[in-house]
Amino acid sequence: MACKPVLHYFDGRGRAEAIRWMLGAADVEFDEKLYRTKEEYQKLVQSGDLLFQQMPMLDIDGKKMAQSRAILSYIAGKYNLYGSNLEERAWIDMYTEGLNDLNSLMLPYFFMSGSEKEKQEKLIKERALNRYFPVYQKALEGKDFLVGNKFSWADVSLLDVILAMEEFQADILQTFPNLQAFKKRTSEIPTIKKFLKPGSKRKPRADEAYVGTVNKILFS
Repeated sequence: MACKPVLHYFDGRGRAEAIRWMLGAADVEFDEKLYRTKEEYQKLVQSGDLLFQQMPMLDIDGKKMAQSRAILSYIAGKYNLYGSNLEERAWIDMYTEGLNDLNSLMLPYFFMSGSEKEKQEKLIKERALNRYFPVYQKALEGKDFLVGNKFSWADVSLLDVILAMEEFQADILQTFPNLQAFKKRTSEIPTIKKFLKPGSKRKPRADEAYVGTVNKILFS
C-alpha cells in the first residue's frame, strides 16, 4: 500500500492551504508535519530535503516536492483536475494565476498592523470587486464550472478565495450572482463538502499566535 502524502508547513493556512484544498478536492488522505519551533524547521533545512529552503513541501509518490505552484499542478494532473487538453490547461492556469494574485495580497495582510493593515484590506477588497471577481462572474455565465464545464483546479481555487474574501466582507458576493450560485453548487460536491466540515485539515484564519510562530521561526 502506498504511503499517504505528507505536507510540511506551519500550523496555519499560508501558502499550504491551497494544497490542502486540492488534496481534499481529490479525496486524498494526507498527513501533516506541522512546524512550531525554529529548531524543527532548521532540522528540516539541514536535512537537504527542502529545495530552496522554503516550505511548503509535499512528500508524495516518493518525491519531496517544493514550490506550491509545482505541487498544485502535480496534484491537478494526477487526479484529473487539470482539463482534458492543452487549451483547457492554459485557461485553468490563467484562472488560477489570477486567483493567486489576489491571494498574494491577502497573505501579507495578517503580518501587518495599524494603518498599513487598514490600507491593505481596502486594496484587497478593491481588487476583488473591480479586477478579479468580474472576470469569474463573466466566465461562469451559463456554466457550472470555469473550464470545459468540468470541475477542475480552477474551481477549487475560486471557492477557496471566495470563502477567504467573505472573511473580510461577508456580503462581498452581493453583486455577483454567478459566484453566489457557484459557491453554493461547489460546496455541495462530496469531496469539497467533506473538506469544509469541522475536523478536516482545513486551517482557520491566521491569528496572532500563528503570526507569532511564523515570525519566530523565520525571522528571529
